[in-house]
Amino acid sequence: MTILVLGSGHNALVAACYLARAGQPVEVLERDEVLGGAVSTVPRFPGHLVDRGSSAHIMIRHTGIVEELDLARHGLEYIDCDPWGFAPGAPPLVFHRDLDRTCASIEAACGARDADAYRRFVRIWAPRAERVLRAFAGPPGPGRFVKSFWGLDMNGTGARPSAAAGSALSRDFLQPGDALLDEYFDSERLKAALAWFGAQSGPPMSEPGTASMVGFAAAMHTLPPGRAVGGSGALTAALASRLRADGGVVTAGDAVTELRRTAGGWRVRTAAGRDLAATTVIAGTHILTTLDLLQRGGFDPAVLADWRRRIRVGPGIGMVVRAATSALPHYPGADAAESARGLQLLATDRQQLRLAHGAALAGCLPPRPVVLAMSFSALDPSIAPPGQHQLSLWSQWHPYRLADGTDWTAHADREADRIIAEVEAVAPGFAGTVLDRHVQTPADLERELGLRGGNVMHVEMSLDQMFFWRPLPELSGQRVPGAPGLYLTGASTHPGGGVSGASGRTAAHLVLRDLTRPRLLRRARR
Repeated sequence: MTILVLGSGHNALVAACYLARAGQPVEVLERDEVLGGAVSTVPRFPGHLVDRGSSAHIMIRHTGIVEELDLARHGLEYIDCDPWGFAPGAPPLVFHRDLDRTCASIEAACGARDADAYRRFVRIWAPRAERVLRAFAGPPGPGRFVKSFWGLDMNGTGARPSAAAGSALSRDFLQPGDALLDEYFDSERLKAALAWFGAQSGPPMSEPGTASMVGFAAAMHTLPPGRAVGGSGALTAALASRLRADGGVVTAGDAVTELRRTAGGWRVRTAAGRDLAATTVIAGTHILTTLDLLQRGGFDPAVLADWRRRIRVGPGIGMVVRAATSALPHYPGADAAESARGLQLLATDRQQLRLAHGAALAGCLPPRPVVLAMSFSALDPSIAPPGQHQLSLWSQWHPYRLADGTDWTAHADREADRIIAEVEAVAPGFAGTVLDRHVQTPADLERELGLRGGNVMHVEMSLDQMFFWRPLPELSGQRVPGAPGLYLTGASTHPGGGVSGASGRTAAHLVLRDLTRPRLLRRARR
């Protein structure tokens, strides 16, 4: 009987690919005509291929999934973002893959002490970040976490770990990212750039447990963010190609409307009137969407209500302006080779970040938008016509629900103007180069991509909703109590949002283990 996968986000497709590779019959059901969910690319302006969600891929390049599924054979090609980070100023901060060049930039902008401190930060936190990525790559059990971090040298000195060192190490990981930055650096410019990089995971760096999100910057000197040629959706296009090559089926444009447990497994109904039977279902939809499907299928309403109350989506994370331009932003003191290839971290200081986050919690627009600019047409000319460029301007934080009760349609264009003005302030003349734009408010992100509450991470990436608590302790094993044969994947599960694919691989391994275990038991009884 066919295994049904609900949704075609990258984690769902990763799960389907591993199952099809193992010889299992798989069908992916997608409500949208476009595959890939938030990892997809579509025409928005004439001659432009524009991402709908993610743009830079970081974690999946550290998981081995691209190589294990041989996605290069299916057209996936990555270009390194090098430099991977840039912060404007006089002089600018340029984060190259090469550590020496990065430290030279920091010394010129912030002084020798911060350059030396950054070198020490990378020496200590690069192996820590690698351990975090290793822990993210598999199921979120305590044993795996101990194994992932066991024997980690706390200070990069080669000293054997002790009980005291282990205690200090755990404190380092549990501290806020801001505390880590204050421990290492003096320059607020440098702190702001690294805090803004860390905040791309969702929470502000004032929250406990965010130190490792800052620490990911150290790993960028080993393998920087990558840009998929042709757009972010090239990843999911390659996954769909791999799935079909192994006999899997992808059905687009038919939304699942109900998920019902039966004596023999599961019944899945769709908007087009299909009534499908399966012993195994993998839900790659938002966890709240999955609970809605179960409710329509008669699952215990009291249990579902309890889970909904305890899962925090949060106030919303941000919005995006996708712009077609006649030129790249020109930042004084920098050329495009330094500024245009990576993440342009346009945060002036951490106060700007804190004020924006506080405003979002109150249901208000930020006093000043905090902008991350990405101009990947500088790396990949195929996404824009000759003589033009394309930018994604991500602004964080913007609330999904506005405290004054107004609708986002009343604010979208004005807020887009403010976001463009933030780029104009550090790259004079930029606003005049904008030829066209597409605005995605938190409400648009929910409507188009199914991101409930406009949260691109599905649910809050706070410490209590990470690891073996994501999205809830009883759901963190990617199974649903009382629903045998139903598995969960996607950003609602460990390791959370971002493009990693790890949740999909874990879900596939769980399914394969459960499918083969009865056979092994039968053989043992013989």
